[in-house]
Amino acid sequence: MGYPHKSHPRESVVLSEHFGVAEARTLDWWRKNAGGYRALEQALGAAPAEIVNVVKESGLRGRGGAGFPTGMKWSFMKPGDGKPHYLCCNADESEPGTFKDREIMRWTPHALVEGCALGAYAIGAETAYIYIRGEYTEP
Repeated sequence: MGYPHKSHPRESVVLSEHFGVAEARTLDWWRKNAGGYRALEQALGAAPAEIVNVVKESGLRGRGGAGFPTGMKWSFMKPGDGKPHYLCCNADESEPGTFKDREIMRWTPHALVEGCALGAYAIGAETAYIYIRGEYTEP
């Protein structure tokens, strides 16, 4: 794992780069070898609106069937509106035949946690929820 499939040898591997590396699950390894939590550290030095704009400009989209633009979704959360904000991460894997969520959680859980923390900061959420499919019983 962690390399382009032979059918797409020139693809740049990002999501699955560390799949199959058991040590990648640990905080120490993740910080030392994958640059884990650097993006969050940088984000905390910027205004939340700046983070939302960076995500908008990046073109990042949701991994679900609709592929909705993440930055647009985040911009719907108005800062300072006096309402509680929550970040919800849907790891249900409801798209038929896909296993990306399970593999992210299995091999690179800190990527998920960092992404949630960064997103929560950007939208002003104090609480984040990760919905995990009930069939995923692996520790």
